[in-house]
Amino acid sequence: MKKLLLVALVALGGFFVYRQVQADRAEQDLWTEATDPVPAGR
Repeated sequence: MKKLLLVALVALGGFFVYRQVQADRAEQDLWTEATDPVPAGR
């Protein structure tokens, strides 16, 4: 039972790390687009 709980906690931690990485990547893409000197349509 303890092993199952440990696996569940590790999976949950991995999920939250994955979500944070995705959020950071999306924010970086937004900043890159906002500060890009060349307009996106050209």
